[in-house]
Parts: sequence; structure tokens; C-alpha cells
Amino acid sequence: MAPASKAKRPKRSNPARSCLGPVADLESHLPPEWWRKLFNALYVKTDGDVVENNENTRREVDFIVSATAVQPATSHILDLCCGQGRHCIELARRGFRNITGVDRSRYLIRLARKRAQNEALQVVFKEGDARNPRLSEVAFDCVAIMGNSFGYFSNKQDDEKVLATVGKLLRPSGQLVLDITDGAYMAEHFDRRSWEWIDEHHFVCRERSISQDRERLISREVIVHDEMGVIADQFYAERLYTRESIQRLLDKCGFRNIRHHGTAEAVSDRDQDLGMMARRLLLTADAPVLPARKPRGKSQAIDVTVLLGDPRLPDQVKRDGAFNPEDYDTVRRLKNALAELPGYRFRYLDNHKTLERDLADLRTDLVFNLCDEGLNNDPFKELHVPAMLERLGLPYTGAGPSALGACYDKGLVRAVAMTLDVPVPLETYVRPSDQGATLPSVFPAILKPNYGDSSQGITKDAVVKDTKALLDYLDKLRLEFPRRPILVQEFMTGAEFTVTLIGNPDQGLRALPLLEVDFSRLDPELPRILGYESKWEPDSPYWTQIRYHETSLPDHVSAQLIEHSARLFERLGCRDYARFDFRADAKGEIKLLEVNPNPGWCWDGKVNLMAGIAGMRYAELLRQILVSAEERLGIVPKVQAASAAAGNGHLSVQPGGAYPATPPAAIGATGRD
Repeated sequence: MAPASKAKRPKRSNPARSCLGPVADLESHLPPEWWRKLFNALYVKTDGDVVENNENTRREVDFIVSATAVQPATSHILDLCCGQGRHCIELARRGFRNITGVDRSRYLIRLARKRAQNEALQVVFKEGDARNPRLSEVAFDCVAIMGNSFGYFSNKQDDEKVLATVGKLLRPSGQLVLDITDGAYMAEHFDRRSWEWIDEHHFVCRERSISQDRERLISREVIVHDEMGVIADQFYAERLYTRESIQRLLDKCGFRNIRHHGTAEAVSDRDQDLGMMARRLLLTADAPVLPARKPRGKSQAIDVTVLLGDPRLPDQVKRDGAFNPEDYDTVRRLKNALAELPGYRFRYLDNHKTLERDLADLRTDLVFNLCDEGLNNDPFKELHVPAMLERLGLPYTGAGPSALGACYDKGLVRAVAMTLDVPVPLETYVRPSDQGATLPSVFPAILKPNYGDSSQGITKDAVVKDTKALLDYLDKLRLEFPRRPILVQEFMTGAEFTVTLIGNPDQGLRALPLLEVDFSRLDPELPRILGYESKWEPDSPYWTQIRYHETSLPDHVSAQLIEHSARLFERLGCRDYARFDFRADAKGEIKLLEVNPNPGWCWDGKVNLMAGIAGMRYAELLRQILVSAEERLGIVPKVQAASAAAGNGHLSVQPGGAYPATPPAAIGATGRD
């Protein structure tokens, strides 16, 4: 029998990649933007002896902490060009709460997120170009560029752009930490040719030469698999800054009090060719003094148009089929909260009869799409609103038509979740025309329309305990929703949980504190569900007796739910914010209930309850949704909100933040979610 390691080898039939063979001039083969494709799984493998070495990471984070004034509870730290997030994760392990990592490589950012989630660490990871990472200015106490991640660009001007950006991101008392190769040493000691085995199946051959202008070291790396042959033939380069030349560049960019902290040498598991990591310069510098900005008047505020449901029209979802006093109160509270936000100017559109004409004539920076009732208050037409906005070329918050359409189909969401290894309940799909559908024999079960919103069709009678009750409620749903498929699911009797994510995959997703439903006050004879009564019937015990609290799930279980939600968020095309509901079955396995893109935004809904637990006021929650859309769309705020610098435009899930927690009704269920 072959050894286990050999059994996992790729088949020989896999095609090998082409190799250029001998090359006389390395520089002539160097792609101008080589860094766009190099940092992938092969990079982690070939450089893993250094960049995956825990001792190197520990030493480098020790340097950040000892050389700066950063504090775990209060300092906001940016790891620019963070790679797979090793410094961010180590800082989070040490109790630092406000860590952001930015890197151009989608592969490395996804790897970083997964590693942080596996350890239940709160770190924001974003894809971004170091020259323009789209972060709030004057937001960080420390910006670190570690692990020799500076000097990749083909011209010095781009390096200057990176440092100029860092200067804008830093607060006046902030500090830059820089870890770059010792150019003077490297120019004299680089290996012109080397090769080494990086594991039992791969070896790497390297060539190096100095560029014509004598300022960059050009490298070629040929990676060979012992059965597949050449799997990569790639070129890269790095600028060779000396102690004197980096000092001049930092001076030119306005950095003050530049301090040299000696050199660092990498620890390596293989201890062979360390390349550019062999010896590095360690520097810190104080933030530049930026010129004072001119005062900005009200006319420069971001113009936001808020879209709402139409109170003039019937609404089949709401109590008695129309807007009620609590709905008018919800809109009043929304307007009061938005009025608290500096840097914005809001207008409101809710007349659906003239909506298309009003939008066609609109000149606005951003549309805040809160029309979750759907066009003409038709929930089947919720996706029509963003479709209209896209046709008119208007930027807007929240999910697009495809995401809304997909998530409206509960059976489709379940199928997508299964492909992503997200646990789902047992389920039977009953078509409208099915007369002899195979119905489940596992009870209790719950019936619900496959298409629907706001718990339509899900009442206390939807939970059935025998075949007769199942058939009776199935007939009722077919009568009430004649053209909709019906889902018959196992009824899960365990605890119910909610995850809310705010942000976007490319800019970073952040979870609010997880919410758990408290059914303990509910009559034991009533099924424990969040159905239609809990959202729309104030006289129902479901409205008055259900409460919510922050979950006490173990950290690793919470992290798993957040990971499931993040996968679904990206795969289903959610944007800016989304809510994910889960429930445990009788054995304790937690399974997906549904995905809610553009979830309920009202003051007494689940999302705001979760924000309250995080120490956020309602106004701040709304601002975070706006900021997420602004970052995604590249909208530059004309007047930065006063709290943005403190919060870096991201949510903090630590209790006791900048705002006092003000959850409504002692976190009770008082309305829609």
C-alpha cells in the first residue's frame, strides 16, 4: 500500500504549465503590475517558512506594540497590505478591539477572514489598493505596513501615493510603522540563483538581478511539482530603499520624528533562501501635519433620497391591509433619527403613483431604499424598486433585484445553503398543482408559503402535529395563496438565533451581537414561533410576551453562524446589510431558517435591537448602512460625520461603545422585524 502522503498526489495527466526556459533579461519579462496575480495559494506555500512562521509574527507584533502608543481597548489600527492577516489576528488575540486589514489579494483577504472567524476574533478585512483603500480619513492611531509589503510599484510616485494616503488616514497623534527590506544590504548580498524543496513534492528555482536603474531587485521564481512539472513561472520586483532613501521619502511626504529601530532578521523553518525577508529595516514616524481644511457649508452635505412604502395605498401584509398608527410612528422615528446625522441632507419619496417620474427628475448622491413593502406596496414587487433605480442610473443602498428575487424564494435559498455546507431543515416542496405530493411523516412540522415576506401565512396553526392538521392547513394556505408553492419543513424546537451583517465582502463585513429569541413568557400551549402575529397583531400574546436577548452561545458556535451568514451574504449577492435567521433542532444542530436582504429597518425591529446591544443608537445604525453603501459605490462624503473618525465607518460589536444602548421596550417584541 502506498504511503498516505503519496496517495494524495495529483494525477500525472494534469497538464503542466509552460516555462520560458533560459531568460537573458529578467526585467524585460516583469509585468508592470505583477502583484495583482502573485499573491495566491502558491505564495503562501513558497513563502510559508517566513510569512506563516508564528515566531516571526509574534516578534513583529511585539515591535508594533512596543514602538507605538497603541492601547488594546481604544486604539484603531490599520494593517495596510495585510496579506493573510497574520498581524491583525495576533493583535486581536492580544485583546486589541479595533483592527482593520486591507490587501489587494482577494485570495489572501478571504483566507484572513476565515482564520479570524475560526478563532472567533473580530477583525475587519477589506480588499483594497494601498494607494486608495477607501477608508475614513483621520481614523487611525496607527498604520502598519509590515512584512516587506512596501515598494512593489514600478515607479516611486506610487510609493509616495501610499505614504500620502497613510498620512491622511492617521489621526494627528497617529504613527506609521514600516518594516521594509534593507536595500543596501540586499543589493550586495542577494542570491543570483538558488533552489530549494519547499515540501516533499514541490521545489522552487529562483533567479535575481538588479534593474537597469539600480533601484529594484527583479526576481524570477519557477515552481515545480515532482509529478506535474512546472506549475508556475513568475516574475516580481521590489524597490531597494536604503536607510537614507526611505528617510528622504518620509520627509518629503511630511512625516515627522522619523525613528530607526535597527534591523530584523526572519526566522525560517527551512532556513534556506530568505530573499527580501533576510534583513529588514524597522522604522516609525509621526503623522504629517495636514493643512487645515476650509469649513464646509450645508450645501456640501451628501444628498440622500429616502424611498418608503406608500401610506395612501392598501398593504396586504399589514394589519387590516393598510398602514396603521404604529406604521406612521415608525416613519416618524426614522425621520427623527436621520435628522440627527450631520453631513447629510434627506428628502423622502413615498407616492408610488408618481414615483417613476419623481425618480427620473431626481438629482441625488444616494437613494436610501427603505421601500421593503415593494412597488405599490406589493411584496412581490420589492425587486421592482431597485430595478427602476438601476434603469435610471441612480446609486442606492441595499440588495439589487437579483438578490431580492433569489431570497424571496425560500426553497432556492435552501438549495444554495446546501451547496455552501450550511445546515438546513428537512423540507418537502409542494407545487400548487400537486395533488399526490409525498408529505413528510416526521412531526411536528411547519407549513409556510415558498414565496413570502413578513411571515405571511405563518401563524400558530402553521405548526402541525399529525397528518390531518397538516392537510387542513395545506388547504388553508392554498386557498389564501393559490398560486404559491408550499414548504413543509421539520419544526425545530430548539433556540432561535439571528445574525446581522453590515458592510460588503470587498470592503469588510461586521457582525452585530447575535440575538436569541426568548419564548419563556409565552403560553406553553402555543407553538414557539415568530409568525405573523408577532409582527402585526398588537393584541396577540406573540406580540406582548416574546422578548429578545444577546445569545450566550459559545464563541466558536457564534463564529460558525457568522461564517455561514457571510458565505450566504456573498453567494446570494446581498449588499450593505442583511439578516440571517437560524434555529436549533431537537438534537441541538443549528440550521438556517431564512435570509433577509434589506431586512426590517424600523426602530423596534431585530436589527436595531442588535445594534442597541452593541451600544449604538438607532441613528448610528442607519448611518452605518449609509456608510457601507458609500464605500461600495465610491461616494466620497462631502461633510464627514463627527462620529466617523471615532468609528472608522464600521460597527463595533463591543458593548459600551460611543453611544448608550437604547433598545426599545426592554428588548421586547413590539412590532416588525
